[in-house]
Amino acid sequence: MIGLLIWEEVQKGVRQKPVAIREEILLHNRFLRAEVLRGSRTPERILHRRVLAAEKRLRKAGVTEIILPNHFTMTEHLDGIQPVSTLPLRQALAADWLRRELKERGLRPADTRTAVAADRLTGEVVRTVTDLALRHRHVLLDVPYGGEELCRSLRREYGVSLLLTENVQRQGADAWVLFSPREQAGEKALVLPLYDEAFPMPLPVLPPALEEKLPLGADRLQLLTVLVRNGAIRAGTDLTF
Repeated sequence: MIGLLIWEEVQKGVRQKPVAIREEILLHNRFLRAEVLRGSRTPERILHRRVLAAEKRLRKAGVTEIILPNHFTMTEHLDGIQPVSTLPLRQALAADWLRRELKERGLRPADTRTAVAADRLTGEVVRTVTDLALRHRHVLLDVPYGGEELCRSLRREYGVSLLLTENVQRQGADAWVLFSPREQAGEKALVLPLYDEAFPMPLPVLPPALEEKLPLGADRLQLLTVLVRNGAIRAGTDLTF
């Protein structure tokens, strides 16, 4: 069960509960929504108490992951419920994200040497490398094992080339897609550290018909991560930059 924590604005003349719990269905996905009352003058200690009460009720209802409000700063008050990790969404949109950043820098994919680095060859790594290899002329792959077979597979199936790299080759990369940390050379290189949730990511865009069904105030990347993970929306199709 996924929890959804939302700040509820104070309405004058209306009696409101400090914490209200209700079920919400978003794009055929079930969430347990906790609405925490917060006014412009609500003391921090009162907000902390309400967040703790909401977290306790969600946890008792079986919630193990939670989507937090935008710019939430009280994660230390969560006990037993983990904030949704946005890493899967960052990885699923890696190729589109890279193309967006290249376009902003005035660079063409066909002229860019892109290095993809990972500690192992996961499904997302393979999908990203395949997408990049089909649109970029020079794609370098840095993985400890499995790279040779992927190179042969891409050449056989799509007729594209993929280069396995050493440190010397990587130093000439114009862009880096990092599924795991690597030492990089060149201060001007574009780097997307997909393993770092603190790294700023542009907000993906949904079609208006889907957008209007999403709640306001929820952390956008966390919410989209859950919807992509559960198959409610598709990265690269419904969700783009």
